Amino acid sequence: QVQLVESGGGFVQPGGSLRLSCAASGDTLAYSTIGWFRQAPGKEREGVSCLRRSDGNTYYADSVEGRFTISRDDAENTVYLQMISLKPEDTAVYYCAAGDVCCTGYGCYVYDYWGQGTQVTVSS
Repeated sequence: QVQLVESGGGFVQPGGSLRLSCAASGDTLAYSTIGWFRQAPGKEREGVSCLRRSDGNTYYADSVEGRFTISRDDAENTVYLQMISLKPEDTAVYYCAAGDVCCTGYGCYVYDYWGQGTQVTVSS
């Protein structure tokens, strides 16, 4: 019912920046929150950031606070994740997700729709 497609991942040097995009299609009224998750090999999936559509409030995991910014483009049904000051520990597959609950950190398993993911690699 809702399709999410991520783009913008790539290989960057430590301290660099990257902007991820998530394009939503289908029933774009079916969700009230949209956010970004990441998963590194051997680690639990982490909720990085979330945006609540009703009021535009945004939330961030402690690990990315001050470095990542989530934003939206309603006209294009697109959400972005601007990442700066990237660290090697930011290396992961990043997923866009949508649902009814805004959740960050670990243990967020309540999202209804997921994208396929885009790889972000931070390395010298």
